[in-house]
Amino acid sequence: MWKDKLKEIIYILEHSDVNEIEVKFWGRSFRVSKLTGMVQSIGTSQAPQIQVPTPPPVPQAIITEESAPEQAAGESVLSPMPGTFYSAPSPDESPFVKEGDLVKKGQTLCIIEAMKIMNEIESEMNGTIIKILIEDAGAVEFNQPLFIINPT
Repeated sequence: MWKDKLKEIIYILEHSDVNEIEVKFWGRSFRVSKLTGMVQSIGTSQAPQIQVPTPPPVPQAIITEESAPEQAAGESVLSPMPGTFYSAPSPDESPFVKEGDLVKKGQTLCIIEAMKIMNEIESEMNGTIIKILIEDAGAVEFNQPLFIINPT
């Protein structure tokens, strides 16, 4: 899944004037950079000197695992849509759940705002919240893990 997204980033980088881009998604940090292109001179004493660019630079992907979430035992709760993750019903209220909380099937875990519509994401199982993987007001992708729940 993240490999497809990485391919998209490489494609965008190849077709732009940008030399390097760093993004974070699905708990991983990716940095893609172009190798610097060099110009070679080719010429003879009888012909004018011609400058020929080297082949286009090949992007290199550097995947760092430093921001990857710890591998916690449990079931992942995936985002059913792309949007913005909200941990509470409003900025001045307490979050729906915190790490260590017991949750029941059908209990609201968070809100994903998509196209100005607030969608409540409910737990599909009883269990304990082991890890919250997204920061409040963070962007999420379709099928991105949001929580890890240890089912009971």
